[in-house]
Amino acid sequence: MKLALIGHGAIARQILKHCERSPRHEVAIILDVADTRAPGGPPVTTRLADVLAAKPDLIVECAGHGAVDAHAVAILEAGFDLLIVSIGALADRELRDKVFKTAERTKGRVLLPAGAVAGIDGLVAARYGGLDTVRLRSRKAPLSWGGAPGVAGIDLSAIKTTTVIFAGAADEAARLFPKNANVAATVALAGLGFSRTAVELVADPAASRNIHELEVEGAFGRFKIVLENVPSPDNPKTSALTALSIIRLIENRESPIVM
Repeated sequence: MKLALIGHGAIARQILKHCERSPRHEVAIILDVADTRAPGGPPVTTRLADVLAAKPDLIVECAGHGAVDAHAVAILEAGFDLLIVSIGALADRELRDKVFKTAERTKGRVLLPAGAVAGIDGLVAARYGGLDTVRLRSRKAPLSWGGAPGVAGIDLSAIKTTTVIFAGAADEAARLFPKNANVAATVALAGLGFSRTAVELVADPAASRNIHELEVEGAFGRFKIVLENVPSPDNPKTSALTALSIIRLIENRESPIVM
């Protein structure tokens, strides 16, 4: 299977490593802001047209919210499948509607990985029976929240005790914490939607891992999942599980046994 990547950061590098080990997958081209390439690596371009001309079987976006806004609709219009890693971009209702409606009327499909949270399969299944409440609580080391609009005016280095830095709906969480709250957007899309999904974001000086607690109640009953994710060694704002979730989805595209 021939892949194209949008972005050349930590997640893209994990996908590249996987493809180097897998005889079934190759990265044919990378779209990035700079057109440099590593020795022996796939070509890097700054033009989406080059990516489409390579005719990949799947295009994987892992470059941030701006990349979804800039390229998603054009990719789907051209009939290519698009795996969106920066799911938080879809908290923007106008962009979400454009992307989803384009996928509905073209041959292109939108693939959304579970990312750093488990239980998405159960959440989607429970939705068909009827959901009452969906709550997500994410806890990370204070500096892991750095750079987000939601912490403007907060001295994260001065936080010495567990501190709630956000409490509200998933759409606002994704907007204020775009590099951290993709999990909130994933949970919202799988369950009750952005306005009805309750999110709490916590800065915890004692946290050495990215911790997500998902609580769901509905006609099916109730479940609670707690994940203690090891941060990505290349980017502590994201969990190592995120890249592994993407690899699983890529593997499932061709596997004779899908789980």
